[in-house]
Formats: sequence, C-alpha cells, structure tokens
Amino acid sequence: MQYWLMKSEPDEVSFDDVLAAPAQTVAWFGVRNYQARNFMRDAMRPGDGVLFYHSSCPQPGIAGLAEVVGTPYPDATQFDAHSKYHDPKATPEQPRWISIDVRATKKTRLLPLAELRTIAALEDMVLLQKGSRLSITPVTKGQWNTIVKLLEKDA
Repeated sequence: MQYWLMKSEPDEVSFDDVLAAPAQTVAWFGVRNYQARNFMRDAMRPGDGVLFYHSSCPQPGIAGLAEVVGTPYPDATQFDAHSKYHDPKATPEQPRWISIDVRATKKTRLLPLAELRTIAALEDMVLLQKGSRLSITPVTKGQWNTIVKLLEKDA
C-alpha cells in the first residue's frame, strides 16, 4: 500500500462534493503535469491511501481521507473542446492524460498547511518543500501515520 497527497481546488471539487457523489467516489481529472500523471498511471493502486488536500483557497489544508478505488483510464476532459482541460494533441487512440477514481473514507477537520509546517515529523514531506507545486505527491507511511494520528486525536 502506498500513500498520496492529492490537491483539489474546493471550488472545482471539494471533499464535501466527494461525500455527496454516488458511492462517495469521483474521477480525479484535469491533471496536466507529466510527473503527477505518471504517479497516477504507474504507481497508484486500488486501496492506496489519499490525503485529500484543498488548494488555491483562503485556507489550504487536508480536508479528509480517501482511497484510490480503480485503475487509471483516459481523462475524458482532454477530448472535450469546451473543457478548460482540453488538449488538442490528445486523441482517443493516443490519450495523453488519465483519471483515476478516488473514494472518500473519512471527513476530518481541516488540517491547515500552516499547522503541517509546525510538525517536525513532516519536515521532509514533499508538500512542505520549497517550490513544491505538484498536484499529486507521494507521502511516506510515517507521514501518513503522523497525520492520521493527529486527526484522530482531534476527533
């Protein structure tokens, strides 16, 4: 089992949106960075843990826990000329971008980025590194356990 931090802008898809979705599951779409895409395509497996992170908002932070619940498939938005994620170079025969399904497992309090920065056990977390802007990053088992314990303690 692996662990991931996946960023979503809450005005596009919030953790509450995932909770309200059928089977509390959404397609993770719109990833347009090759490294993040490669994580989804090559490394993510059903059952992997996900820290669902709200980004590009007044208070960014971890909003809940989720899990990967499927295998990668072509992201339909790349073929939609009306989508902001449209990629004219992508074709159904040779898609460039993929989606993966994510299911909410537990809503938590918002664990703000500012608080994450104060936790010594997380100092090596990719999210907290200077210049880190990837929408999907790996999380170590130790980092996952630290965050989950903190959230359980606060519950």
